[in-house]
Amino acid sequence: MQPGFWDDNQSAQAVLREISRHKNWIASIDKFSRELADNRELLEMIGDDASELGEIQAALDALETDLERHETAAMLSGPDDYRDAILTIHPGAGGTESQDWAEMLFRMFNRWAERRGFEVELLDYQPGEEAGLKSATLEIKGEYAFGLLQAESGVHRLVRISPFDANARRHTSFASVHVFPVVEDNVAIEIKDDEIRLDTYRASGAGGQHVNKTSSAVRITHLPTGIVVTCQSERSQHRNKEAAFTVLKARLYQLHREEEAKKREHFDKSKKKIEWGSQIRSYVFHPYNLVKDHRTSVETSNVQAVMDGDIDKFIEGFLSDPELRKQLV
Repeated sequence: MQPGFWDDNQSAQAVLREISRHKNWIASIDKFSRELADNRELLEMIGDDASELGEIQAALDALETDLERHETAAMLSGPDDYRDAILTIHPGAGGTESQDWAEMLFRMFNRWAERRGFEVELLDYQPGEEAGLKSATLEIKGEYAFGLLQAESGVHRLVRISPFDANARRHTSFASVHVFPVVEDNVAIEIKDDEIRLDTYRASGAGGQHVNKTSSAVRITHLPTGIVVTCQSERSQHRNKEAAFTVLKARLYQLHREEEAKKREHFDKSKKKIEWGSQIRSYVFHPYNLVKDHRTSVETSNVQAVMDGDIDKFIEGFLSDPELRKQLV
């Protein structure tokens, strides 16, 4: 290492994380090569013994899935693609129906993260009055979490027979998803004390009896931009404040990225109205089963699998299209 490398600890840690990512990439390639060679040798050893073929096929199927994920990660070359992600969900107009749809998306993204082996931390959750949620904020931790999830930013549309309609009529609901990169400490995002308003209040909803007894929930308003961040998932006001600042920093960083992208004339505004005509994907439960991405035309009739987190086909379809990837900030 160069002299003075450790003089700036934050920069040094950033370099070490970069080295670790490259080492992990090389280790994955070596692992794939070894597993493929092992299975080839095993196949040669067993010959025509059909009883062993099933086990080898299962191993090769798992290897193929891992390779496909690795190929997807290879498309992620943006400066922030490797970062963890902040994901927010907000229902559109429509009251309980849209809030329930937002809750379904909340579950879908949690299941997707679980499939990927990513860690999910709930930063904020505002329950709906009858069902569903009014807003939710998640931090999803894992390699390339932001790079993968940025394809999910936009409006998601649901068509179904509403369980909240006594006349069993078909309803269309909308919810918006926005994704921001988690900013590391070595990234310079200045938040001045005189530019924020900090409010505390009693938390509500899930979280046990404690949440209603103390003013542990935190709301931060960034006055220059009007960005408002809330956090009430922790019992400690200090922890909620810390989490809220993490989200605020991520959103301000994303805003900076968007402004830079505008200057380069490659910016495609993604925060559209949460309404008809602005959706990136439709989830149809009635009169037929279909989930279709309107940007790529990738679709599937297996609605239940999608709602259980099987959304990689949509993410990969988006990332594999060079023109669509240009739209990413």
